Amino acid sequence: MKRLVFILSFTILIGCGVNQDQEQIDKAEASVERYLIANFQNVESVEFNNSPSAPMGGLVLEGTVNGEATFNIGVHDDYTVGSIGMGEGFPERKEECREHSCDYGQQEE
Repeated sequence: MKRLVFILSFTILIGCGVNQDQEQIDKAEASVERYLIANFQNVESVEFNNSPSAPMGGLVLEGTVNGEATFNIGVHDDYTVGSIGMGEGFPERKEECREHSCDYGQQEE
């Protein structure tokens, strides 16, 4: 009986962790999409790969802009963009966002 209770408790905790992780990924993806649209010219679509990595307390999301230009973006725990790597053909940064990133409505949690 104790073993059954332990297994059920463990399963519930693992399930909650997976949902929380997906919620964090969803929030990070939304923040990255807002960042790209606010800071780069002619961003029509943003797509994410299904395998974010989480080195040292943040997330690194990879994907494409406009179906072709690749990126990887480091996202802090507060869902702000920390770093960006851009592949060939990535859209140009908007003039007003070159010296400092433009506001993209980041949400702190």
